[in-house]
Amino acid sequence: MKIDIAPRLAPAPATTVAPLLEVEDLAVRYASGGSVRRVVDGVSFSIAPGEVLALVGESGSGKTTTAQAVLGLLPANGAIERGAIRLDGAGISRWPEKRLTALRGARISLIPQDPTTSLNPVRTIGAQIAEILEIHGERDRSLIRERVLDLLSRVGLEPAEMRAGQYPHQLSGGMRQRVLIAIAVALRPGLIVADEPTSALDVTVQRRILDLIDELRREDGTSVLLVTHDLGVATDRADRVVVLRNGAVQEAGPVRQVLAAPRSAYTRQLLQDAPSLATPRARPPVSGATGIALKVETLVQEYPVPGERGRLFRAVDDVGFEVRAGTTHALVGESGSGKTTTARCIAGFLRPTAGRVLVGETDVACLSGEPLRQFRRQVQLVFQNPFASLDPRQTIAGIVEEPLRNFEPIPKAERERQVRAIIERVGLPDSVLTRPPAALSGGQRQRVAIARALVLRPRVVVLDEAVSALDVTVQARILELLDELQQDLGLTYVFVSHDLAVVRLIADTVSVMRDGRVVESGATEQVFQAPESNYARELIAAIPGMTDEARKAAE
Repeated sequence: MKIDIAPRLAPAPATTVAPLLEVEDLAVRYASGGSVRRVVDGVSFSIAPGEVLALVGESGSGKTTTAQAVLGLLPANGAIERGAIRLDGAGISRWPEKRLTALRGARISLIPQDPTTSLNPVRTIGAQIAEILEIHGERDRSLIRERVLDLLSRVGLEPAEMRAGQYPHQLSGGMRQRVLIAIAVALRPGLIVADEPTSALDVTVQRRILDLIDELRREDGTSVLLVTHDLGVATDRADRVVVLRNGAVQEAGPVRQVLAAPRSAYTRQLLQDAPSLATPRARPPVSGATGIALKVETLVQEYPVPGERGRLFRAVDDVGFEVRAGTTHALVGESGSGKTTTARCIAGFLRPTAGRVLVGETDVACLSGEPLRQFRRQVQLVFQNPFASLDPRQTIAGIVEEPLRNFEPIPKAERERQVRAIIERVGLPDSVLTRPPAALSGGQRQRVAIARALVLRPRVVVLDEAVSALDVTVQARILELLDELQQDLGLTYVFVSHDLAVVRLIADTVSVMRDGRVVESGATEQVFQAPESNYARELIAAIPGMTDEARKAAE
């Protein structure tokens, strides 16, 4: 794959400025069950005032542990073995908790990953922002109130008076993340640690949040330690990058330099696998696949509004598209766009309010009872989260065999043969069959979920955010597997995703959805190269890691 290497970069800070943060030869261990495991080993880097440094790596690389060590927030079973952490030249790695508490918020602060679990559900937004001011000694209630409203306005949560009185559940994910940013910048710290601050957000919301962090950084001269698995985000937002693997530094340097000439094989693999940095390749037609496999016509799905008798919410509104056999059609859009509801109608899990879903000549909307149960052999669904979609009490063999037990009256020996065959087909060894899901990695679990979906030889497979929970290299391997299976088995895919970079790599055609309606539809490259709707242009321009030329073309 060709790698684009023209990121938008902030001006690099002067090299003569003394570092704000220095991490030198850091090693961190965890103790568990009588054993000790070193998870960070010899990590060193520095951050200058006003600079953004990205820590990049997959799950288990040590990037979050490194950030926790900097903050003095290692879990109880974690400890620094050796090395130094200096903030403003002062060694802080051995400071007692009381002294670190005074430091956090005032000089160094955190923007955590998940706004849903990071905010107290029973306290108002205003009270939670006020708390950071109170912890650091402010007692004047009127000044606290004034500062809270100022912070809410500063992060774009207007009207500030109303937002201050709301609870977290009354805000969207992006709005909750803005609250966390308000808390992080409340005392104008010198360093912000942003730990995957946008990984759970839609692409346009992600861009707005990252723009906000950049804006606040420029205004206050704040440094940022950006922890991310997304090289596209690092490309767009960081001055320098440190690539971690298995707790050790694989590569470090200016972003442009690392992208243009990566020295380590691991960094080269990360760049090759990053969907936002890759150039889509030509997709050969699937041999033997002809005709329309799926047709959705004037689909409508309504739900009653809780607490408002007689009022209906239209989640899907007059949606229609066709998918040719052996091709991949993507449904893209932000949360609440109606794409998952559409997918569930296709799979027969929802009965549409109106419209038709035709798989071959069968109208799914007209089925019920046993015909509907038998229909589900033709359309299978692969869910987003491989950690939650597999029964933890079963072995892998039992999980994959279960559809055969439900649908196929065949001898046990033949079921076992088919299970072994499909497990081998998705690239897993026979040895996984006796294991529970907990013994497998995320990528292995998703391969099991795909095997379970394919064991009945369906015509259509619906993949609902099926790679969004995976690291970039694991994601790339799963996408390669899906492509290979499609070529070999003539499968038709409906690929539901908010990640347009992935969609561009895997989909032949795409429908862009917003507020339950299709705002644009067509061949994927046509939509990406010349989007007709303002909304599609906004989505495409928000893809992290795009070159300036590609972004301008989309805009």
